[in-house]
Amino acid sequence: MSGPLFYYLCFTAIFLLASWALYLPYRMGQLHFLAVANMVIAAYLAAILSGAAVSGTLVPGSFDLHWPFAAVLITATLLSALIGFLVSLAIGDALCFAVVIVGFTAMYLFKTIVENTGALGRTMGMFNVPRIINSTQGNRIVLVLIIYAIVILTGFLLRRFDKSSLGRAASVIFTDRDLARSLGIDVKKTGMILQTLSSALGGLAGVLYLYVTRSISPSFITFRNLGLFMTILFVGGYTTHWGALLAAPVLWGLPLLLPEALQPLKNVFYAFMLIFIILIKPEGIITRPVLRRISRMWSKK
Repeated sequence: MSGPLFYYLCFTAIFLLASWALYLPYRMGQLHFLAVANMVIAAYLAAILSGAAVSGTLVPGSFDLHWPFAAVLITATLLSALIGFLVSLAIGDALCFAVVIVGFTAMYLFKTIVENTGALGRTMGMFNVPRIINSTQGNRIVLVLIIYAIVILTGFLLRRFDKSSLGRAASVIFTDRDLARSLGIDVKKTGMILQTLSSALGGLAGVLYLYVTRSISPSFITFRNLGLFMTILFVGGYTTHWGALLAAPVLWGLPLLLPEALQPLKNVFYAFMLIFIILIKPEGIITRPVLRRISRMWSKK
């Protein structure tokens, strides 16, 4: 498998998972950027547990832990879920703006801590993460299989979520919180569940990103990455997880076709797409009515 194909397949799937992490709490109207912070927190924890090398102002070294991939993935994901749960105790029923502020604060607080911590590589970050399999080709194939197995499983669980009482409760909260409360829906409990799941999914995506790039640095925490995840979510359609599934490969792939001299303009492309879709079609391209029409057309064949 060639390098460009490997990175395209992996990043498409990982950014899809990150967009799904934002999708979950936004079903009830919360933009939970803590999921992005947890991507980086989980990636750094995974780098430590896997025995990655450290650089920066200190003498280069490494953590001598060398945990296996499965143990690293589970531990980092559980830590992300715990962080999401603890924060949700305070903001489980908060309005969107408050949730956004908490997420932004967490992102840049962790970035500041990392940039000033020699054991984490400061601005240089951590690198030389061990491969799952020593062979380069074998490692690429195994990673692609693992990542897409996780995407398929996550997509299946999100489909079940959409049809569940929790998904319906989130939709009611998004529409009208007072109506939700009058129907007996516990807004804070719903928010806590979705924020915890969102953080766990963000952490999962962060670990996978680490093993693909074999490095992590504070530079990952930027508006560029956050903007990409939001563009995938809103252009695809925030009312169903199918929108991000269709938008991720297109929105990540199209800028890669630009000439090298125009590559810096891909951020402008994402910004334009996000503004355009919010102004013209706020619910995104793939909405529930669209899915129902597709389903009816498919059933007639």
